[in-house]
Amino acid sequence: MNIKNIEDILRGVIHPAKDNDIISLGMVEGIKISDNEIRFRLIFPTPDPLSSTIKKSCEDALRRNMPDGNFKISIMELVRKQEPAKNKKPELGKEALAEVRHIIAVASGKGGVGKSTVAVNLAVALSKLGYKVGLADADVYGPSVPKMTATEDAAPIVEDIDGKEMILPIVKFGIKWMSIGYFARPEQPLIWRGPMASNALKQMILQVFWGELDYLVVDLPPGTGDIHISLISEIPLSGAIIVTTPQAVALSDAEKGANMFRNKDLNTPILGIVENMSWFTPAELPDNRYYIFGKNGGREMAEKLKLRLLAQIPIVQSIRESGDDGIPVLLQNRSDALSYNGAEFVELAKDVSEILQHKVRSNL
Repeated sequence: MNIKNIEDILRGVIHPAKDNDIISLGMVEGIKISDNEIRFRLIFPTPDPLSSTIKKSCEDALRRNMPDGNFKISIMELVRKQEPAKNKKPELGKEALAEVRHIIAVASGKGGVGKSTVAVNLAVALSKLGYKVGLADADVYGPSVPKMTATEDAAPIVEDIDGKEMILPIVKFGIKWMSIGYFARPEQPLIWRGPMASNALKQMILQVFWGELDYLVVDLPPGTGDIHISLISEIPLSGAIIVTTPQAVALSDAEKGANMFRNKDLNTPILGIVENMSWFTPAELPDNRYYIFGKNGGREMAEKLKLRLLAQIPIVQSIRESGDDGIPVLLQNRSDALSYNGAEFVELAKDVSEILQHKVRSNL
């Protein structure tokens, strides 16, 4: 086994966002083989949320292709950047959020309840109320915000800001968007263990130049686990919103999510419950309501947990279509029978704003 053999194996490792192998991209340096150990450096020109994924792919490729699997692999990840100018400020870390007034986590106990739909339309509604808004798509396993905002082809750039390389968010509809989906092809699966996903999440928030914002909405992945604990521990959340459907199985999982935020070691305020898919009203029968997933389950859960029911959002065809089209429903201009004015999302935004403003006044 020699250096050329190692390079040939690593040519099979493709950077998910660049459609090329890491050897051709010049990302591998300093390969050394000694005493049953392989060592080399992975060089990234800018901070890359996929660095942990690429490192793991290198390890897997080497172990699959080496004749003797009893060896050690040491890979160092480096960001190769220019020498910092004198008198520049140190790395930012949480200073990236210094101009963000409120950070709101949108969570759910299970997938498929419309959490991302609520998060995106809440961000749009807050913006329509005149606030400066950003959204971080923290659902690292199934990022849907690029599709829902028609920004799938967006490629965030990195700039040196006060001596720190920062990712610039995508700006559309007057809102700042950031998603792990911008760094991988839509069909590319992100196979991450908990710590890798948590690190990517923190980079999606702490290494983004958000600038001045009134609200940063964070769309969490479903469930409870490492990613959520990492977020709550590392990010100064103003509060969380729990999204559920009225269905019993969804309510059970949503309650677990609420209890996670209420855990004494995490102790994050819950702003309230959003019951999504509350009922269905067909366009041809505008006075009828069909409770497909049950009736008032979210309201009953809010009462049980002594939380506020922030909104009941119906099943509306135009909400689904707006997500598929990449134009949030509040920004659509339709006059047909299937039109929906998104009043529930606007009221949700007003309630959330009032709750947080009251919280600020109470702490004065």
